[in-house]
Amino acid sequence: MSSRRHFIKQSAIAGAGLSMIPNATFGMISNTQKDILNVALIGVGLRGTNHLNNVLLRDDVLVTAICDIDQNRIDLALNNISKKGKKKPKVFSKDEYDYRNLLELEEVDAVIISTPWLWHTRMAKDAMLAGKYTGLEVSAANTMEECWDLVNTHEETGTHMMILENVNYRRDVLAVLNMVKQDIFGELVHFRCGYQHDLRFVKLNDGKSAYGKGVEFGDKGISESAWRTQHSLLRNADVYPTHGVGPIAIMCDINRGNRFSSISSNATKGIGLHNYIVKHGGKEHPNAKLKFKQGDVITSTIETTNGESIIVTHDCNLPRPYSLGFRVQGANGLWEKDGDRMYIEGQSKPHKWDESKAWLEKYDHPLWKKYGEHATGAGHGGMDFFVIHAFIESAKRNIAPPLDAYDAAAWSAITPLSEVSIENNGEPQDFPDFTRGMWVKRKPYNWMKDTY
Repeated sequence: MSSRRHFIKQSAIAGAGLSMIPNATFGMISNTQKDILNVALIGVGLRGTNHLNNVLLRDDVLVTAICDIDQNRIDLALNNISKKGKKKPKVFSKDEYDYRNLLELEEVDAVIISTPWLWHTRMAKDAMLAGKYTGLEVSAANTMEECWDLVNTHEETGTHMMILENVNYRRDVLAVLNMVKQDIFGELVHFRCGYQHDLRFVKLNDGKSAYGKGVEFGDKGISESAWRTQHSLLRNADVYPTHGVGPIAIMCDINRGNRFSSISSNATKGIGLHNYIVKHGGKEHPNAKLKFKQGDVITSTIETTNGESIIVTHDCNLPRPYSLGFRVQGANGLWEKDGDRMYIEGQSKPHKWDESKAWLEKYDHPLWKKYGEHATGAGHGGMDFFVIHAFIESAKRNIAPPLDAYDAAAWSAITPLSEVSIENNGEPQDFPDFTRGMWVKRKPYNWMKDTY
């Protein structure tokens, strides 16, 4: 941990982080760089606290305000800040709209939003309108209108927004991106990804039963079960697509020379949450009488203008191990995360899989090769260190982030489009062009250049 803190301090002095920050394409550029970035956090639940703890390790960041309607989370955040010897921030906890008072503070340069999904877009929009560099947790939007709100507000204000998709910084993902950029797979053809994660214990949790055995949500739920499960009850859609599709979108240059063109989605029946409630709460429990609208396994096929196909899976309500199900396939070979296997024509034995470990080590991304040790303990295997570092360094320079408002809109649009497609028996739905044609001339970000 001390090594990580030393690196953060030195990188702030040296102006590090440019390898994760592209040249600004849309939006405004500032010629000045802030030595100290004043950051506010809106939402300090589990995810927000994780961001807070990473921010507190930096000597070039000052937490000037926090906001949450849960006093217990406020108290925890203040305690963490105090233990780091930092000045107490201003606190906003009066009601659900008190965050707007936070946004009026002159001593806030940037905000990190980690709240329930329904608040993401409205808070990000208000933050951009207030001129605050905005970091937004996933998913960024729930409806097509909200997707356009993110893009339109960014363009109208010139304020930047970064979607905080941490999986884009996962070590194996960046190694495979390195291979893609070096043309190891050849011309890209097909991808698979998704969010496959048994979340029944998250969606049904009353805080009283043994961990993983609760059967309550909504007003009786705690943490994510207080809000997330309602989406499964009311929406038959892929409500959480960005962990899978974000890394794939970067590999195939979505919004930068390529774009999503159409999507077709299908859903299975939804029995997983019902069965879980019956098993742990009994057939007579009130929640056992509910009909969950969301299918247990939702599969979407996306086509791109450059001719690739992407299969995206949402599978969170059935028993299964965790997997994002990555597959990257080109003319010369492919990588599959499930099984951790690789095959490259001419280098692998014919018709025999290689274990991917040696390949991933050979093509380890420069960021991880040099600074992986500093990410230890940052959360999610170190990914959280890199995503917050990219956000902070982009905000200090007031330049376009590596994952911007157009990415947030395109990736999040999978949710409303999949919902409409499922309602219409898998009928293909066209993706809007959120860049308004600029994807043709926008250049891919240089994720490979290490300028530390």
